[in-house]
Amino acid sequence: MIVKNIEEALNEQINAEFWSAYFYLSMAMQCADKGLPGAENWFRVQFKEEQEHAEKFINYLLSRGGRVVLQPIAKVKNSWNSLLEMFEDTLKHEQHVTDLINKIYAMALDEKDFATQSMLNWFVDEQVEEEEEARDIIDALKLIGDGYGLYQYDRELATRVFVPLATK
Repeated sequence: MIVKNIEEALNEQINAEFWSAYFYLSMAMQCADKGLPGAENWFRVQFKEEQEHAEKFINYLLSRGGRVVLQPIAKVKNSWNSLLEMFEDTLKHEQHVTDLINKIYAMALDEKDFATQSMLNWFVDEQVEEEEEARDIIDALKLIGDGYGLYQYDRELATRVFVPLATK
């Protein structure tokens, strides 16, 4: 059985993951409107990954005898001035998610909840990758600017493929 405060924190994280998915879908739709199919693809893959992250938390909570309580998803931003701004917001958001996961991890340490710590290790590693990827794209976008370079980079973003997790 999972302790109440961790159950509540995991439910908040489930909502945060679904919000993240909605946030990235909003970015994908702006990319579609702006004629950036590669970036649209990148954000759609991110959308799917965030949904899977929520499912991973849901499955874990259920496996520990917890109760999943879904909440409404708050409104997300739906307009950006540039692809660079989108990825800067992506980095800020991923840093926020890292902070949320770290807080749950600290709570699990305090509660001596080793199972939750073990499960969260995957998310800690995932967040390092998420932040690094966003920083790399920001660096590239700053170097290439607009025009033909952006067109070429958009084609590179189109190569990202969704790979489902092996979740239980």
